[in-house]
Amino acid sequence: MKNNLWLLCLVFTLTLNAQISIDKADNLYASGNYSKAIEIYKSSKNLDEVYDKIAKAYIAIGNYGEGLVYYKKAIESNLEDVLLKYEYAKLLTKTKNYKEANQLFKSLIVLDSINPNYHYELGVVLEKQKDSTALNEFKKTFGLDVTHQKAIFKIAKRHIYKRKFKKAHNLIDKGLENYANNVELISLKAQAYYYQEYYTHSVVWFQKLLDLGEKSEFIHEKLSLSYAQNSDYEDAIYHRKQALRFNSNDANAMFVIGTYYERLDDFEKAEEYISKALKIQDRSLSDEYQKLGTILNRQKKYEKAIKAFQKSLKEDPSNIMSEFFILRTKDEFYADLDTKIKMYEDFIKKKRKSPFAIFAQRRLKELKQEKFLEED
Repeated sequence: MKNNLWLLCLVFTLTLNAQISIDKADNLYASGNYSKAIEIYKSSKNLDEVYDKIAKAYIAIGNYGEGLVYYKKAIESNLEDVLLKYEYAKLLTKTKNYKEANQLFKSLIVLDSINPNYHYELGVVLEKQKDSTALNEFKKTFGLDVTHQKAIFKIAKRHIYKRKFKKAHNLIDKGLENYANNVELISLKAQAYYYQEYYTHSVVWFQKLLDLGEKSEFIHEKLSLSYAQNSDYEDAIYHRKQALRFNSNDANAMFVIGTYYERLDDFEKAEEYISKALKIQDRSLSDEYQKLGTILNRQKKYEKAIKAFQKSLKEDPSNIMSEFFILRTKDEFYADLDTKIKMYEDFIKKKRKSPFAIFAQRRLKELKQEKFLEED
C-alpha cells in the first residue's frame, strides 16, 4: 500500500513539474523570448503536447522551415485536430508550398464546406498558382460571410481590372459599411474613380488615405495626377514633390513638375526641374530637351534655347520639330534680315518634304517683304 502511495506521489510530482515547465515556456513565449521557450518545450517529456507550440515559436523568430517540421509532427500526433491542419496549410502557403497547401485546404473544405476562411485561403493559393478559379473561391467566401473584408477586396479588385466599376463600387461600399477605415478598400475606391477619370472623386478618396496616416509614393503620385487633370497645378506640384521624397532620383517626376510650373507660367521653376530631370536620365532625351528649349524661349533666353534644341537634335537626329524650333529661335535671336532669309532658304532647300516647310516658306515670304520695305 505504501509503495502504491509512493508511486502515485512520484507520478503526481513528475506531472506537476512537467506542467510547471510548460507553463514557464508559455510565459517565455508570451513575453517574446521565443528561443528560450523552444529550448524548454523541447525538454518536455511529452513532446506530442507541445509540437504545435514549438512550431509557433519557430514561426515567431522567422524560422519557417522548422515551423513546418514541427507542425507536421503535431498533426501526426493529433490527426483529428483541424485547427492544426489549418495553421499548417497557411504556413505552407506562406512558404510557397502551393501544391501541398492546395490539397490540404481542399481536404479541410470537405470536412467543413461552410467555413468561409477555408475557401478564402484556397482562393489565395489558387491565385498564386495563377488558377482563374481563385475568384470562385473568393465569391464563395463572400457568399458565406458578406462582411469578409479580404474577400471583398479580392473580388472588387477583379471588377476594377475588368472595368466593371459600378459592381466594384457597390461591393467596396458594402465592405466600408462594416469597416469604414479599411485602407485597402479605400485605396481601391480611389483607384476606381481615377481609372474612370472622375478625378475630383479620386482626390477625395486618396486624401482619405493620407488622413488615415497612409503615405506612399503611389498615393502622392495619383493625387498629383488627379489634381493636374483638374488644372489644380499648385496641388499637383505639392503632391508630386511629396512623391519625390520616396524616390529622389525619379527623373520623370521632376520633368512632370517642370511641365506643371510651365502651366503656371513660372518658367524659372520649370527650367529648374526639367534641367534636373535631364541630368539624371540615361535614355534618349530628345523630347525633354525640346521641352526645355520651348520654356527657355518663353523666357526669351534664346541662346540657351538654341543649345537645348541642338541637344534634342543630337539625341534624335530625326526630330524635325526640334530642327524647325532651332530655325524659329534663331529667327527671334538674330537681328540681321539677310542671315534670317539665308537660314530659311537653306532649310526649305534641305527639307522640302518636311511638314514644316510650308511654315518656313510663309516666314521667308514675310522676311523678304520686310527687307523690301527697308530698302524702299
